[in-house]
Amino acid sequence: MTPLTRHHRFLLTSLSLGHLTNDWVAGTLWLLAPAIAASMNLGPTEVGLILTINGLGAALAYIPAGIIADRSTRPGYLMLLSFWWVAIGYWSATLVPGFWAITLLLAFGVMGDAFWHPVATGVLVKEMPQRRAQVLGIHAVGGSIGAEVLGPLATGFLLGYFDWQTSLQILLVPVVLMGILFIPVAKRIRSKASHNLNTIDIKGLVRHWLHGPGISLILVMVFYNMSLMAILAMTPLYLLSEHGLSSFDAGFIFAVMLLIGAVFQPFAGKYTDRQGRKPLIMIALIASSLFACLAGFSSSFTGLMAGLLPAAVLLTIMRPVVLAAALDYSGKSEATTMGIIFTVLDGVGMLGALFAGLIGELSLNYAFLLAAGFAMMSALICMGLKFNFSPGNDEGQSVL
Repeated sequence: MTPLTRHHRFLLTSLSLGHLTNDWVAGTLWLLAPAIAASMNLGPTEVGLILTINGLGAALAYIPAGIIADRSTRPGYLMLLSFWWVAIGYWSATLVPGFWAITLLLAFGVMGDAFWHPVATGVLVKEMPQRRAQVLGIHAVGGSIGAEVLGPLATGFLLGYFDWQTSLQILLVPVVLMGILFIPVAKRIRSKASHNLNTIDIKGLVRHWLHGPGISLILVMVFYNMSLMAILAMTPLYLLSEHGLSSFDAGFIFAVMLLIGAVFQPFAGKYTDRQGRKPLIMIALIASSLFACLAGFSSSFTGLMAGLLPAAVLLTIMRPVVLAAALDYSGKSEATTMGIIFTVLDGVGMLGALFAGLIGELSLNYAFLLAAGFAMMSALICMGLKFNFSPGNDEGQSVL
């Protein structure tokens, strides 16, 4: 593999920090959603609905962001825009009354965070095509630390002293600061635009995905993310309602649970860049399904954590590998492809949160059993896919 240059390290560092800041705000919803529902005397269904509508809002931004990024020679300014979009959207949600007004404005805010992802990841995989999974893993670490560690920890702490509106307003301070600090960074980020991208190219890309192995890979991604979202959506609520933990304690456990997975993402990505994607994806999906079953059948706190911790860790580790496998299959128009992939993962896949909330009305343990079923379904579909991986080539491409 070609060694990383100074410019590559600059990109990885600055974009990972930007990812951390944007996802920091989006990650507050794991604990804010139960707090919003509790303030209105609502239940698990509404918690799942808030998170699912956020996922659908994000899905609306991913593909346009990718198309714009592939046409742009100055993607840094597109990334800069995302910080202010996030700040304005989430701040507005704290000023309105009513469940639907709050939920829709939160979804508008998360569109700004979603806009970041195809732009930033498109830049990274164009610059370092031989290290797709590795650089996506490094970029993902920033987002995971923000969304699943710092965001929940800070939210849990603030909810112990303030209502959810004040807590969210305070949590927006880092993204506003990054919106200022990123201005000189944006000027240094350039990309070669795909000027030949047109309607025919996009139709061809979609047709490629809706043919044979592409449909199977889409189903693998959907069921994979539905499993992860079901676990993430119901874990804080379960800890708060069933075990009586404080918001801070629930946030701390949630953060630690996902920090472990985030740390190992670049290593998993680097390994699959050299050895292939399928074996590790299969192992992670099957094992996470079994651990989620353990959590679903456990009534004790110890049994719950013995199942949820490894299940969440394994699924979190696999995210950059799944992204890279999908990018390998597409093989062109990187930012637009990333937009499509993120739409499938976080748009359709976020339905896992809603389904988990609906079944959680009966028992929250059922939500973890549902997550186990989603993971196993993803594994069974993946089993039928053929990954012909060729490590170390210029494109880093594997063919399904």
